[in-house]
Amino acid sequence: MFDINLLRNDIAATAERMKARNYVIDTAAFEALEAERKALQIQTQELQQQRNALSKAVGQAKAAKDEAKAQQLLAEVAAVPEKVKANELALAGVQERVNAILMAMPNLPQADVPMGKDSDENVEQRRWYPNGKAARTIDFEVKDHLALGEALTSATGPQLDFEAGVKLSGTRFTVMRGPLARMHRALSQFMLDTHVNEHGFTECYVPYIVNAESMTGTGQLPKFEEDLFKVPMPSEEGGEVKNRYLIPTSEVSLTNFVRDTLVDANTLPMRLTAHTPCFRSEAGSYGRDTRGMIRQHQFDKVEMVYITKPDESNAMLEEMTGNAEKILQKLGLPYRVMLLCTGDMGFVATKTYDLEVWLPAQNTYREISSCSNCEAFQARRMGARYKNAAGKNEPVHTLNGSGLAVGRTLVAVMENYQNADGSITVPEVLRSYMGGLSVIR
Repeated sequence: MFDINLLRNDIAATAERMKARNYVIDTAAFEALEAERKALQIQTQELQQQRNALSKAVGQAKAAKDEAKAQQLLAEVAAVPEKVKANELALAGVQERVNAILMAMPNLPQADVPMGKDSDENVEQRRWYPNGKAARTIDFEVKDHLALGEALTSATGPQLDFEAGVKLSGTRFTVMRGPLARMHRALSQFMLDTHVNEHGFTECYVPYIVNAESMTGTGQLPKFEEDLFKVPMPSEEGGEVKNRYLIPTSEVSLTNFVRDTLVDANTLPMRLTAHTPCFRSEAGSYGRDTRGMIRQHQFDKVEMVYITKPDESNAMLEEMTGNAEKILQKLGLPYRVMLLCTGDMGFVATKTYDLEVWLPAQNTYREISSCSNCEAFQARRMGARYKNAAGKNEPVHTLNGSGLAVGRTLVAVMENYQNADGSITVPEVLRSYMGGLSVIR
């Protein structure tokens, strides 16, 4: 949630900074609500002072044995709580409207984030190639992952079967069989093992269905509800049916571990990872990447989440990005790192690096990981705090990143490791996960 103090202290400067996110603050509406809030708080304080003064006067009247005066004052005292209650209800209504404004506002970009409107203005940071010079030269007709996967057969059908996905569920679903399905599983296991054994993460198993509070905590609700798959479920007592949600990423589950929690400072930074399926409706993406596995309703991802102290979060962003890069390097996949501009960052992010992997069939780079520092934005929504060095409660900082998107990594392996006969060489780091298999035919 956006820091309300930035609006209260200098709303004009904050509104100017927010233009970089293509967001316009209704300053008049906020200032009107603030004026109403202050007036109600002053009235409530005056009423409480009035009640105290009247109570004191009652005592004085009784001491003077003026019963009539005491009864009159008691009647006035009795009327004050109703007035206070009415003010408190009005104040709660104002606060609800203020919170709605704050919930709709994106995070502010850090000072070193480049200004820009869209992905065309992102800034390349570096590239990496297995041989240090360039991507592999393929001296035969390059096939995309669809052609490769559908030509690979198994005992029960194509190893990559989009028709079966449509038959079972509809468009943007995929069936995998045989060695290709095994390599998909191998990739997730390899990623998890690397993050746990080499990068210091704690592996977690998390729910795939979460409540609205969890989605709100990490910023999916209320803004992105149309992007989510809802699951109406009764309460544990069998009562009211409420929507729960299929996770769009395990960031939701992992980050909400610290919701409504005063985190022990000695446990920071937390490094959490999980492999889960992810579910996205892809609202607004009609006609984009409809063929293949790039944009699916269901896909697997290994997620990285950091919970840190504020002064460590930028260093953790660099570390997390490096962790994702290490996976690509071990797999021998060419990639580049992009610093996203202000107009292309996600809603909750204050700084983001995208890793884009080289896809020979498309002759371009495509996103395979996004690593973001959210600073205190999610923590304020979740009520996640720690006791700082001064002994005061302060929001933690949260970060998240893909380590990596499994399906897109499979696509990259298939296209970069394809052979002239349509077979796919298995990267060396995956062979132990695949029973020693070196080529998928």
